[in-house]
Amino acid sequence: MKTLFLFMIALAPVLPASAQQPLVAKKPKNIILMVGDGMGTAQIFAGLTANHGTLNLTRCTAIGFQKTQSADAFVTDSGAGATAFAIGKKAKNGAIGVDAQEKPQQTILETAKKNGLSTGLVVTCSITHATPASFYAHVPSRSQVEDIAADMLKGNVDVFVGGGRNHFAHRKDGRNLVQELQTKGYQIADSTADLSTIKTGKLAAFTADLEPKKISEGRGDLLLNGTTTALRLLDQTKKGFFMMIEGSQIDWGGHENQTNYIVGEMLDFNKTIGAVLDFAEKDGNTLVVITADHETGGLAITDGDMQAGQAEGKYVTKGHTGIMVPVFAYGPGAEAFIGIYENTAIFDKMMAAYALRIH
Repeated sequence: MKTLFLFMIALAPVLPASAQQPLVAKKPKNIILMVGDGMGTAQIFAGLTANHGTLNLTRCTAIGFQKTQSADAFVTDSGAGATAFAIGKKAKNGAIGVDAQEKPQQTILETAKKNGLSTGLVVTCSITHATPASFYAHVPSRSQVEDIAADMLKGNVDVFVGGGRNHFAHRKDGRNLVQELQTKGYQIADSTADLSTIKTGKLAAFTADLEPKKISEGRGDLLLNGTTTALRLLDQTKKGFFMMIEGSQIDWGGHENQTNYIVGEMLDFNKTIGAVLDFAEKDGNTLVVITADHETGGLAITDGDMQAGQAEGKYVTKGHTGIMVPVFAYGPGAEAFIGIYENTAIFDKMMAAYALRIH
């Protein structure tokens, strides 16, 4: 044993530096946060069953759980849930981008922009809806949709794809924010078909006057095409980017207690997750975090057939529930998302991965 010990001491000076020193965790250049609104474990398993036993989520290398309670309620809403991700502080239900005292707080998207990164939002709801709004707007109530739309004019979001054009173009105050966006250098797209023509620069893509269609009613590859377009544009920034992508209507299927609705939206989200993970795998400098703001419906999977791709479910509510929801991560920094923690820790972990500071 003494001989072996002396041999290792003698060998140490010739070992490569990587063998002599602890490995330093790699920091991602890009972070992509993907939110399956209302997506609990049952919604995931319904999608997995319908997809014959597999989902792209299984490619993630780290899994954790986050607690979803808001500042004033055991059961959160999407405003408080997404605000926790965006600012790292608990908010009251219905609040957007403000803390529990309704004071505006700088979001991770705004911090990324201030540090020279590009930013993007891609959703299957109105771009003024609670989840996307929480990353760029600051209002006490999610119902203030025209105020939320006006906050987009601050220019912190380089690329956005979602519905809600009417909140920009047909307003009570008479402003035409679509024209104002053009003045600020945004290219305007009014359909997913227009996305392929945008090669560089800022993009405001309105996919519906109010809310986009369900996937079962002909929405098509809005989420996938919007995401791949945003990736193409944002990846041109050398410093990196922050993007939030939401499978918004998983939640709406839960509110309607419609398992087929949930499954269709889960499979659409799954397709987009696959494209994002493909990008991250090829890029090597991208952290992907996939989670939910809350669970919706209290769904239980009571029967199913993976070979046939059929899932049956029962519900306990048409609202949200207070259970923990899973967190999946892939890429540099993914290991930080293992464990059980508050929803506000999603912000903290992303900021630590970027090594950014609020200023």
